[in-house]
Amino acid sequence: MKRFWLLAASLIGPILWSGCQGSEVKPPTPVTERRSPSKAQPKLRTVKLWLGSEELIVEQAISPKEIETGMMYRESMEENEGMIFVFAEPHRASFWMRNTILPLSCAYIDGAGVIREIHDMTPLDESPIEASISNVQYVLEVNQGWFKRHNVAPGVVVQSEVGTLRKTFFGVD
Repeated sequence: MKRFWLLAASLIGPILWSGCQGSEVKPPTPVTERRSPSKAQPKLRTVKLWLGSEELIVEQAISPKEIETGMMYRESMEENEGMIFVFAEPHRASFWMRNTILPLSCAYIDGAGVIREIHDMTPLDESPIEASISNVQYVLEVNQGWFKRHNVAPGVVVQSEVGTLRKTFFGVD
């Protein structure tokens, strides 16, 4: 019996050893910061919005990639244009200006379509501008100062040609 084990070990040992050669176990590569988009996204589908009596034509950032890219690398935007970011669920929004060279203002808008906060943002500043409320469902970015120039302030309701923002983007009232 002892001979059997010696024979088995002499045959199996080299096979096991050869299988280990060159297959050094390496630790997984650490996950580093996700790569930011490297260019402006193509113009997105637009929708007409009214903020009180003021009219805007805005691009709709809905998918995660559209939201992540936003206004990055854009070089210009007309006075009555903007971009609306649509989120599936209300949350405490936090926006910054990574790779964004246009000076912008943003409005944090609740699920009912009411502007709750307005903030001016500095180009290329990656400091987050966190909402003071936790029920932001839409964020509207426009040229910096647009809200002041058009007398749009917190409390104004945003609607589209379809009706409420909820109906426009989710099909419900």
